[in-house]
Amino acid sequence: MTGRDLRLAPLALGCWLAAYAALLTSLPIAVAITAAATVAALVFRRRRIVCLALIGVALGAGATAARLAIRDDPAITRLVDDKATIAAEVVVRDDPRSLPGRTPSWLIDAELTRADDLRLSVPVLVIASGDGDWRALLPGQRIAVTGRLGATRGGDLQAAVLAVNRPPRLIGRAPWAQRAAGGLRAGLQKACAGLEPRRGGLLPGLVVGDTSRLPPEVQEDFKAAGMTHLTAVSGSNVAIIIGCLLLFLRWCRASPAICAAACVLGVAGFVILARPSPSVLRAAVMGGLALAALATGRGRAALPALSATVAILVVVDPELAADAGFTLSVCATAGLLLLAPGWRDALQRRLPRVAAEALAVPAAAQVACAPVIAALSGSVSLVAIPANLLATAAVAPATVLGVLAAASSPIWPRGAEFVAWLASYPAAWLVTVARVAAGLPGAALPWPSGTPGAVLLAGLTVMALVGFRSATVRRVVLVVTAAAVLGAAPVRLLASGWPPKGWLVVACDVGQGDATVLRTQDGAAVVVDAGPEPAAVAGCLDRLGITTVPLLVISHFHADHVGGVAGVFRGRRVSAVLTPDWPEPVEGRTGVLAAAAAARSPVSVATPGEVRRIGPLTMTVTGPVTPLRGTRSDPNNNSIVLSVSFGGTSVLLTGDAEVEEQQELVAAGVGRADVLKVAHHGSAFQDPAFLAAVAPAIALVSVGAGNDYGHPNPAVLASLTRGGARVVRTDQAGDVAIAIDAGQLTVTPRS
Repeated sequence: MTGRDLRLAPLALGCWLAAYAALLTSLPIAVAITAAATVAALVFRRRRIVCLALIGVALGAGATAARLAIRDDPAITRLVDDKATIAAEVVVRDDPRSLPGRTPSWLIDAELTRADDLRLSVPVLVIASGDGDWRALLPGQRIAVTGRLGATRGGDLQAAVLAVNRPPRLIGRAPWAQRAAGGLRAGLQKACAGLEPRRGGLLPGLVVGDTSRLPPEVQEDFKAAGMTHLTAVSGSNVAIIIGCLLLFLRWCRASPAICAAACVLGVAGFVILARPSPSVLRAAVMGGLALAALATGRGRAALPALSATVAILVVVDPELAADAGFTLSVCATAGLLLLAPGWRDALQRRLPRVAAEALAVPAAAQVACAPVIAALSGSVSLVAIPANLLATAAVAPATVLGVLAAASSPIWPRGAEFVAWLASYPAAWLVTVARVAAGLPGAALPWPSGTPGAVLLAGLTVMALVGFRSATVRRVVLVVTAAAVLGAAPVRLLASGWPPKGWLVVACDVGQGDATVLRTQDGAAVVVDAGPEPAAVAGCLDRLGITTVPLLVISHFHADHVGGVAGVFRGRRVSAVLTPDWPEPVEGRTGVLAAAAAARSPVSVATPGEVRRIGPLTMTVTGPVTPLRGTRSDPNNNSIVLSVSFGGTSVLLTGDAEVEEQQELVAAGVGRADVLKVAHHGSAFQDPAFLAAVAPAIALVSVGAGNDYGHPNPAVLASLTRGGARVVRTDQAGDVAIAIDAGQLTVTPRS
């Protein structure tokens, strides 16, 4: 990093960290940080680096304090405390996001400008349900609604949650730029409508971040392969589009002034196409900086510009300090500026410049982003760099052709369809790379999540980057790594300790969701539910050595039980699928049926009292006794409840059954079970009489660490413990196996 101009880095880092800290605390603390940093900056004004860092702290904390003062305005907090129902006017700030559920519902970031007769300007989160064309709303659109105010979870600048169940009334039209963007985006979607679903769903995501039609299994493949950035608006979109424009202008021998003007227009056009939201503007700035640095070789000028841009963006929008997309964008850009040029130059000694840059750019971006990704996902991808290298050649043509299809759609729809068809071929390559990479065994290593995991990986990365400058260190690291892998592989295969001998049931650690495995024979098991995302359930089944699934049971269609269904099918033969009679949420049911159809697995609907025998298992559909309607959550209360017998051992799997279904089970005479999979992640919606009737010896709670729902409920856990149950939680123990040892049930956590 010699010769890099990092003088403004302390300013940006101080601003960023102070804004993040202020978001997580309160207005008085933010004001105190601002005052203390201002005084300290005056004291240390002769020490440039310290002074710049303190100025950054004052700016970040001060800007956040100003926004917190608006958020905590007594006029709005009183209404929130009273849970008031108000006639409101709001301005939509971003595209509405659909939520799964029986009734269509939407999340909308908005600015509240009027509450009854009160004029104000505060950010709110609108949760809209019921009738109304919410999907058609555009950013910048002003609407009138009636809704009930509620408190937020904190940690952001939103003043309230506004729950609305009536259609909105439009007030005026959206800004012309948003209408233009909406028309182009709709034109691109229409041009892609006739393509194969995976290709046609990927193109709008690749070009403008619109993943509304991207199949869930493709999204999960991109996530597992470390290629998620290709389905979101990022600086790379800008770099590709403006880079191609520059190449064309240089081929035409255009003057520097014309090139500069055209690039400005190109960036402006991209911002309009992808919608001028804060995230898109950020991507445009970051992508423009990275392109300028790599195109001109002026890394020294780009680094101060990056630092200044980070500080300015955080001051303008302090919420970016806690935004994962912003962090990844900054890290990727920094990687391109700090690492890519040196790696490119080193590779040029043995490779052509184009090949060297093609290798250096994705590798540098991935290495820089790895600590953040590890913190978010709790894993380190082993396939991300090779997968992104393989994808590089297809990203540019797919992006450019996608932009051309969008731009031509209003004036030449047929031509747009033809261009989209051409773009579908590089898109197909990207889909294939993601699918193959995600399906490789051991594609990701478990890693500590959160800040500790990020700091640990960042430290190891810095040590590796510094150490690898020495040829001796490189040789030692390579020898030690090879020895560790070759030495550990036989030990892991022969004496891994997992799964334990004689295991019957495993509750997989899939985060905030359910996935339970019932062993039928070596390499085969019944799987009940699939968790929220494919990688987690696929990893659990891989660790158990499951290659055949004679039956996949879906208790109900909520995303935390079916979102990972592709992971069950990946690399395994699924002989049959059993689903509930309750068809909602529709999105979850559609995903399950699509996955089963692709694998040619027959699907049947469970009926009360149905009995299935698979190997040593006898499974009886115990619930729902009758269809339940009008409950707190009808999908939950129509979950399939399975009573499973392994010889003399009984297991009761309850899905997300809540009080109403549990009461029906008690009335129907539900009996005792040795093992209970506690319903709904241990939520408070449990019937005490049901828990007493089952009286389990072991209670398995499948739940995600740090979830926002308060699961599991302490009172429920206490009730189970008082009843004599040993309570085991996946958020604390990881995968949990129940086994038979000398005729006794044993509990073996994997962690």
